[in-house]
Amino acid sequence: KEFSSTSSTTAVGTVTSRVTRNGNAVMEKDLLNHEDLAGDRGMVDDIFDETYREKEGPKPPLRYVWRNIILMSLLHLGAIFALTLIPSAKIQTLAWAVLCFLVSALGITAGSHRLWSHRSYKATLPLRIFLTIANSMAFQNDIYEWVRDHRVHHKFSETDADPHNAMRGFFFSHIGWLLVRKHPDVIEKGQKLDLSDIKADKVVMFQRRYYKPSVVLLCFTLPTVVPWYFWDESIIISFFIPAILRYTIGLNATWLVNSAAHMFGNRPYDQNINPRENPLVSLGAIGEGFHNYHHTFPYDYSTSEFGWRFNLTTAFIDLMCLLGLASDRKKVSKEAILARKMRTGDGSHKSG
Repeated sequence: KEFSSTSSTTAVGTVTSRVTRNGNAVMEKDLLNHEDLAGDRGMVDDIFDETYREKEGPKPPLRYVWRNIILMSLLHLGAIFALTLIPSAKIQTLAWAVLCFLVSALGITAGSHRLWSHRSYKATLPLRIFLTIANSMAFQNDIYEWVRDHRVHHKFSETDADPHNAMRGFFFSHIGWLLVRKHPDVIEKGQKLDLSDIKADKVVMFQRRYYKPSVVLLCFTLPTVVPWYFWDESIIISFFIPAILRYTIGLNATWLVNSAAHMFGNRPYDQNINPRENPLVSLGAIGEGFHNYHHTFPYDYSTSEFGWRFNLTTAFIDLMCLLGLASDRKKVSKEAILARKMRTGDGSHKSG
């Protein structure tokens, strides 16, 4: 079996895997059929599309988004200033900033990524509400847009239709993609995705409707007011450390998954794709740096074969299942992982 599950059994199918990502794709047969397995989740839009071909001819010119360039520059200058305030901050303020970082990170990792983008587990209404609140605190676009862009990223990874195509360099895949207009293929393919499951989630659509005020309240106002009101922290420190610095670090932790984890590390599961295993990125992104595994098995709720190792998000989801707030975690069997390593991996490390 490809899948195992801690709360239910899952579909078994015939396996196929890619040998090349673009150009002349070669298929290995009698292995695992990703579409059959993805059907267990009711979706296939996060499985790489072997049929996509980039358009011939010159690339469209870069069109800079100056508003984003200015805002991102100011944000990072503010974060640098915040670093100088750390020695003057109260210990409670620093602890609060760390807590805000962890909560907002879970809104991305356990929320928009593993739950909504990949449907790798199921969450009850209270957990979905919490993850939506945490997602607004993270301020990385609303869940609907995040899911759309992330599914396009998986379906057309490292092509013109990938929003943060790592083949365009580290800077582009890290932050540059947010500073220019999207490639026309990204827009075209994003419009063709089936996002009916996201549109059917009333919690997600409520957030989308009120996203801007939710960001003002949860990303900036709440992190600032709590230390200022409850332990008389300076308003300057309260704003720049738990709000600005925490937000900037959260953004860059997520961006490193798009950049560093697509460039630096080994490829034990599939050496024919670009994403890598990067434990340092996983440490900063609370579990999202095991990227060669994740792009090989995007339906695995843990995004790794190593459980809780450098993976706080997996521990959080497991705790939610223990509390009855989550269920139906999708997990790839050790036998399937080992078989895939033997077949397409680079031989860099043993199975967990």
